[in-house]
Amino acid sequence: MSIVVNVQEAKTRLSELLARVEQGEDVVIARAGKPVAHLAPIEEPPAREFGVMELRVPDSFFEPLPDAELAAWE
Repeated sequence: MSIVVNVQEAKTRLSELLARVEQGEDVVIARAGKPVAHLAPIEEPPAREFGVMELRVPDSFFEPLPDAELAAWE
């Protein structure tokens, strides 16, 4: 269900209109009978889940570097 209110009425009854939007109603604000704005509830983004990333390191990572590679780093 949608209701249309003029700007002055929206200013006067803003708290009531917001409560109606929270209950699922559509509210359109009009100026001189022409729709100008639409009040709608804000959709909350889904909560983020934080966790520890699984770390996969190949066994070769722990092997000593070849002499040529070690020399390049020095």
